[in-house]
Amino acid sequence: MALRMVERTLTAMSMGGIYDQAGFGFHRYSTDARWLVPHFEKMLYDQALLAMAYTEAYQATGNQEFKRIACEVFTYVLRDMTSPEGGFYSGEDADSEGVEGKFYVWTENEIDSTLKEESELIKKVFGINKNGNFMEEGKSSGKNILHLSKTLPELAADLKLPADEIRRRVGDAKQKLFAVREKRVHPGKDDKILADWNGLMIAAFAKGAQAFDEPAYAEAACRAADFILSRMRGKDGRFFHRYREGEPAVMAFLDDHAFLACGLIELYEATFEVSYLRAALEITDKMIEHFWDKENHGLYFTADDGEELIFRKKEIYDGALPSGNSVAMLNLLRLGRMTANAGFEEKAAHIGRSFSGTIWQLPMSDTQIMTALDFALGATSEVVIAGDAGAEDTKAMLAALRGEFIPGKVVMLRTGGDSEIIGIAEYTRNLTSIEGMATAYVCRNYSCNLPVTDARKMLELLS
Repeated sequence: MALRMVERTLTAMSMGGIYDQAGFGFHRYSTDARWLVPHFEKMLYDQALLAMAYTEAYQATGNQEFKRIACEVFTYVLRDMTSPEGGFYSGEDADSEGVEGKFYVWTENEIDSTLKEESELIKKVFGINKNGNFMEEGKSSGKNILHLSKTLPELAADLKLPADEIRRRVGDAKQKLFAVREKRVHPGKDDKILADWNGLMIAAFAKGAQAFDEPAYAEAACRAADFILSRMRGKDGRFFHRYREGEPAVMAFLDDHAFLACGLIELYEATFEVSYLRAALEITDKMIEHFWDKENHGLYFTADDGEELIFRKKEIYDGALPSGNSVAMLNLLRLGRMTANAGFEEKAAHIGRSFSGTIWQLPMSDTQIMTALDFALGATSEVVIAGDAGAEDTKAMLAALRGEFIPGKVVMLRTGGDSEIIGIAEYTRNLTSIEGMATAYVCRNYSCNLPVTDARKMLELLS
């Protein structure tokens, strides 16, 4: 039931005007119940959170449309929201030439002149008409927002055309519309690079790299992570919240630490570069040192050596963005499992307890921390793959693992002679490959099943 609701919601979002059908990426929010007319601003954090949602939905369902949307969001971010240094910009404005949405809307004449013989088909597909498909101040606007009233298979049935043909012709038309649109005056770009939002986008690209076996996504995540770790960190190891025009500024908040650590954990699982896992641990240690409430537990939003405030707040509400405490709780659980650090898991439990009253009253407002609770209370597994990182059997085993939606797991790679990972996770020392073959150890609370060299048996143990 829940999965069907997720499928329906994600499908509806990707069909509406809230999704940029020509250039990809999601607008900030919808102004109507049909998700037709959006507020046209685009925010980096929306792209990150929705790309993760579509990626995980693809893993859970195998729905190719979810994969397509996730990959299109990544295309948009790489094309329009990535700085030359590798960091991700914050957003794009709604307005161009002083008019909201002008860059994104179309008249019927523009569609006809751009697409010519294909225009009749595309007008049916995207609901284009002479009067416009939305009203402005109660009057016909004459403008159209590209949107789908039906799925492409449904449209194919209505038009009595093969679905693949519809998909191809619509794809070709969208490319032509995009090329014309690129000549318009673009909305302004918010070129700040924010540590917290970049952490979310790093996590999204890392998840996409794993689910879609796409090295370019891992490379984008690595570039952004390397930029932040090198350019947004002071000599004392402390991070800055913002970077713009060569200057980092504003000491980092809780969200910066939590979201960055989240991105780095995902990036480790995508690349198995131990430096990213080590950086996640260092950031988490700094977070605990400077943000932890030693009396009542949980994490403050501001650091103990930051600007003196009348009141240091602690947030747990998961709204348009998840709260720092919610993300930190899941980070602590995952890092605790990866490194056998019971102290991290204890801190995570304290976060859950300290906000339990609020969560009990309104759990729908605390969805991210509910995810952390599910990880804490569910059947969580530590999966250690022992083998040569470049070997085909190791890649095949990882591909099998990444092809499924298995949220209650952490994954480590143990290569021969890899002392660095042993230094972080001592329990992996004796988890070695069998006769040089890729070998999976599926463990719960560090009690491991017998090792297996068959990917199907590994998945059976996880189920």
